Formats: sequence, structure tokens, C-alpha cells
Amino acid sequence: QVQLVESGGGLVQPGGSLRLSCVASGSGFSSWNMGWYRQAPGKQRQMVARITFSDNTNYADAVKGRFTISRDNAKNTVNLQIVNLKPEDTAVYYCNRFPPLTAWGQGTQVTVSS
Repeated sequence: QVQLVESGGGLVQPGGSLRLSCVASGSGFSSWNMGWYRQAPGKQRQMVARITFSDNTNYADAVKGRFTISRDNAKNTVNLQIVNLKPEDTAVYYCNRFPPLTAWGQGTQVTVSS
């Protein structure tokens, strides 16, 4: 059974940066399309970035130019580099396959506040 473990969140000031990481257990990672999702308080979880098995990327309009998704198949890891953080980026961030076919991990909290 695949397990996903996210890390790297924290409390940052507006304009700050973070790098989120997600490690996936199990075999087959290199053939998966992966995504980063977020869920803000009182809102539905939504995808913010995705990367295909062939490294094609796609971003939600709200994060274009600020979020960069990448993967390291040798480490079963997918990363999300975030710059110029805004208060509206505050959410719990999760990774999963795209579309999400695996049980969700615990996520990592990102809070943007001065």
C-alpha cells in the first residue's frame, strides 16, 4: 500500500519562500503522474500543481509563476518550491497521484502571516 509523507511547511511572512517535499513509498513512482493539492479552512481541497511521469508540469492560475513542482524518481520524491507567498496560500498541503488514487497523507501546514 502506498504511503505519502509530506514535510516542509511552516509559518512564513508574506513574500517568503518554502520548499515542500513528499516521499512516496511503494514501487512504480516513476510511472505516476503526481500532484500537489491544498485545502484551506472551510474550502475544498484543490490541485495547485501537477507533474507527469515525463516531467510535464501544469499549475493552477492562482499559483503560476510562484510555485514550481519537480520530482526525483530515484528518491520517490515530489517537491514544491514556493516563492512570494501570500496570505491566501495558507492551507494544508498534500501530495498525491494525479488524479488522486492513493490514500491521503497527513499533509503539511503552510501559514502565511505577518
